Amino acid sequence: MSRDLPARYLTPIDLADLLGVPVETVYQWRRKRTGPRGFRVGRHLRFDPEDVRRWVASRIEETV
Repeated sequence: MSRDLPARYLTPIDLADLLGVPVETVYQWRRKRTGPRGFRVGRHLRFDPEDVRRWVASRIEETV
């Protein structure tokens, strides 16, 4: 990814904005277990920026 990721955990909205997809897509990826790993903090969903970076890299590898 060419953009720097924040040094904090990402919300679903952050992730959707970063990738340019609707927020519902992020939730669909989670339900289908096809997106970056997320975790719950209470009832809030968060994503580790490094996990997101690895997931994006793996998606790029699949298309090459």
